[in-house]
Amino acid sequence: MPFYRQYGSKSLKAVEHLVLFLIAIATIVAIGQEIVHIISVRMVMLADLLLLFIYLEVLAMVASYFESGKLPVRMPLYIAIVALARYLILDMKSMDDWRIVAISASTLVLAATVIVIRWGQLKMPYPKNQEYDN
Repeated sequence: MPFYRQYGSKSLKAVEHLVLFLIAIATIVAIGQEIVHIISVRMVMLADLLLLFIYLEVLAMVASYFESGKLPVRMPLYIAIVALARYLILDMKSMDDWRIVAISASTLVLAATVIVIRWGQLKMPYPKNQEYDN
């Protein structure tokens, strides 16, 4: 067990940071590709803006994880809400009514989840001096 504590944990942390760095680089490349696309077509569409917003949220999530070592649960929920909104906006004309209702309901469930999590953080915060990561 001491071997794992000494080397295993450090190795896993190193791999974790490497993958986070790769995610950040890939996201920056994707942002660059989207900007090049916008410039090449000389038009900014709502779908482009929403995609850039998703990329921005991914970068913010990676930065937050690098800084604190913890991933706020709300950030992936925000990304999912924007992704569903983008999907709905782009493909609404080709969707049947039930798919639109399902995507809208999914978005509402995610939004309600964010509200419940935020309410829980305000009404039942973790004690400041207690460590929950062990």
